Amino acid sequence: MVKKQENRTIILDNGTAAKAIFPVVVSASRSTDIPAFYTDWFFHRLDKGYSAWTNPFNGIKYYVSYEDTKFIIFWSKNPRPLLNYIDKLRERGIACYIQYTLNDYEKERLEKGVRPLAERIETFKLLVEKLGKGAVIWRFDPLILTDTINIDKLLSKIEFIGDCLLGYTEKLVFSFADIASYRKVKSNLEKNNILYKEWDEPTMLEFASKLAELNKKWGCELATCGEKINIEQFGIKHNHCVDDRLIVRMGYHSPELLRFLNASIVQAQDVQQDLFSLEETTVIPEDAILLDNGKHAIISKSNRDKGQREFCGCMKSKDIGEYNTCPHLCEYCYANTSKEIAITNYKQHKKNPLSDTITGK
Repeated sequence: MVKKQENRTIILDNGTAAKAIFPVVVSASRSTDIPAFYTDWFFHRLDKGYSAWTNPFNGIKYYVSYEDTKFIIFWSKNPRPLLNYIDKLRERGIACYIQYTLNDYEKERLEKGVRPLAERIETFKLLVEKLGKGAVIWRFDPLILTDTINIDKLLSKIEFIGDCLLGYTEKLVFSFADIASYRKVKSNLEKNNILYKEWDEPTMLEFASKLAELNKKWGCELATCGEKINIEQFGIKHNHCVDDRLIVRMGYHSPELLRFLNASIVQAQDVQQDLFSLEETTVIPEDAILLDNGKHAIISKSNRDKGQREFCGCMKSKDIGEYNTCPHLCEYCYANTSKEIAITNYKQHKKNPLSDTITGK
């Protein structure tokens, strides 16, 4: 049985006791790229049983225990290091899926720190072969317009990657870059002489229409991340990046996880008898989740995290990353106050890579 999430005690590396939280679902991480740069650290801390996290708003240090953890959502632009650890997760009874941001801004040099596109596409396929189709979600995020990138240029970039991933992905998630809302992003782009253009509703609608047309050859589920605009007329939904339905689909083997998610394997909800064959048939609810064993699961109530942004559909999870720690140094990054601070923190981590904190402090 999953125990209460708060106010339980763990023993730290130094032998002292401390209060910790015990998340069932962990997000690793919206704040930094743990798979690309901190995979060894994370799995070391998983072996130790806990890591530390500093609240960015009040600077208070909290401890996160992995004793109850049954599912992890990884976020990355280079999750290749995970290939060496997926079996270790399985041994622990922990399932996962990966939100894989696979953009193409190579020529524009908006993502100078990421690996070459061909390598990233290969990584996507290797991870699908390891985890199964559906467990690696393709994100082209964010969509950026500049003086050299218009809608058609963006679509050509998406089309190339989509053609390469045909048969390997079920979904494409995207968002429209909202530069004006992030002062430091705006400042970084301007400092690097990147002439960006803001999205407006007509431009978003034009893009959505053309993307939906393009998707006819792929048949992917299309979804936006945290967007207010409703473009369901093009078959594009609002996404749930930390998605309880996908978590159930990938992690239904864990009874503790199912209880936490208010989910259950469908039994015979209504039995009808065919008068001619005398065979019983089970009526499955329309919103039931098809599992890979041929059975179905249902979620009995909402798991949505009300603490997220208004248009975010994610369920509650514990993010264990920290801002100002990602050395990808993307020009549009919202998670780093400055490139210099991110590099300094990463160097500090390298000096103390087994620390309970990601920064090594």
